[in-house]
Amino acid sequence: MTTQIENIGFVGLGVMGEPMCANLIGKSGLPVHVYDQSAAPVERLAAKGGIAEPSLEALAQASDIVFLSLPSIAQVETVCATLMQASPAPRMIVDMSTSEVARSRALASKLAAAGIEFVDAPVARTAAAAASGTLFITVGGSADQFERLRPLLGCMGSDVLHCGGTGCGQIVKILNNIMVFMTVNALSEVLTIGRRAGMDGKELFEALSQGSADSFALRNHGMKSLVPDSFPEKVFPVDYAIKDASLALALAAEGGFEPHIAQYTHGLLCRTRDAGFSKNYHPAMIRLVDGRVAAQPA
Repeated sequence: MTTQIENIGFVGLGVMGEPMCANLIGKSGLPVHVYDQSAAPVERLAAKGGIAEPSLEALAQASDIVFLSLPSIAQVETVCATLMQASPAPRMIVDMSTSEVARSRALASKLAAAGIEFVDAPVARTAAAAASGTLFITVGGSADQFERLRPLLGCMGSDVLHCGGTGCGQIVKILNNIMVFMTVNALSEVLTIGRRAGMDGKELFEALSQGSADSFALRNHGMKSLVPDSFPEKVFPVDYAIKDASLALALAAEGGFEPHIAQYTHGLLCRTRDAGFSKNYHPAMIRLVDGRVAAQPA
């Protein structure tokens, strides 16, 4: 991508993608072309100044760079196959989804052969952070690509980190998430032990936050979800956590490593899903940890 970016495309306007795109529209100073299979978010973004496109092909032809926010690498591959066939095609595609590392790297090679740059830039933090433009964005690509993208990524994230070459953004995102899931698993056990020993959960976690056990997960997942026993829907559900935990296990397998804690946590998430919490916020796993809900027989 050697010439100036004049038009942006954004595909995938879900819970995270819509507010991310809204920030690009409001902050980038560039025309932002939008497409999604659902008409409602397209209409909302068009009302904010986005340019609604009738198809992926039309969006590709109008955009120098296309950002993707999609459920998985399968959808990313499908969308990229369509974008590649457009004439003209975009010069760069940036995958902000959480995608499998090996398939992301293979896709990057395929796009490069067609003259299209590919960068992985998955996002972390919440839908509220997507709305406020304070996401954590981990970027895999060359130093030059990172510098060219930084102003646009800065419209969506307050912390934009170059992690290395292609796929490294995904590696950091995947390992960030499995670390959170494993920590929530541990916090669930600690909270259960403390409560059964006669201590109030809120007082326990407040005390732990003052010592070496303090962590982001303790203060957020722990105090805001585990302690009040609140696991709403539409807040990073168990199904999403299972997907990301599976990506971490796949990454470990590619390296010939068997991660016991990650495997156990993945299994716990699967049991939580099977117990009826697939759409609930993933700290709902405590309900199986503390025995209030029995795991379904295999």
